[in-house]
Amino acid sequence: MHPNRPRQLIGVLGTHTEVGKTYVTSRWLAALRQQGFKANVRKPVQSFNAADLTTDAKQLAAATGEALTAVCPPHRCYPLAYAPPMAAEILGYPRIQLDDLVKELNWQEHCEIGVVETVGGPRSPIAHDGDSVELLLRLQPDRVLLVADAGLGTLNAVRMSLAAIAPLNGVVFLNRYRESDELHRLNRAWLADAYGIEALIDLPALTACLTKTHEATGYRPQASAR
Repeated sequence: MHPNRPRQLIGVLGTHTEVGKTYVTSRWLAALRQQGFKANVRKPVQSFNAADLTTDAKQLAAATGEALTAVCPPHRCYPLAYAPPMAAEILGYPRIQLDDLVKELNWQEHCEIGVVETVGGPRSPIAHDGDSVELLLRLQPDRVLLVADAGLGTLNAVRMSLAAIAPLNGVVFLNRYRESDELHRLNRAWLADAYGIEALIDLPALTACLTKTHEATGYRPQASAR
């Protein structure tokens, strides 16, 4: 990875596709920017519907004020809404290698918080030779923001995703959480009471959590959970 590693490196992972990780990440980064933090965000590779005018990289770039090409290199943008390596093959692009994605990460000097957003869920292929979890394990971020849905299936999805990234330190955010929804409340309580996993539900708490030193907060699965 580029020698200018940010003071704090955060990986972003979703429990599954379309859980809203880019939405959450963009809002969080915009809040950091308003608070005066120097943050960079990188989407190492993205695939999308060619008719979609609002890609993940565009949303992330708007949040940090960076150039779109700095967030995701043009040659890593695949206008086909399949997993990136699948899209690359169908479009006739070269194979995607994890080593290349890592080498292409580039950070501005004196970056306080660097963010790397993955694709799909934990085991979604991000390259021909690896998935989102394997990329994060290579990068060894200080923490991983795990974005999850608050509804049915949350307990299983969160626990399996945290086990997949062990021993990295995970911070869970329940997107689309509604206090008025009994299942949402129960899911959050079960995560905390049964599994010792504190799930955040609002942006200020997320911002406060992810701007602390990584030893201070977060969930680190036991090795036996893998």
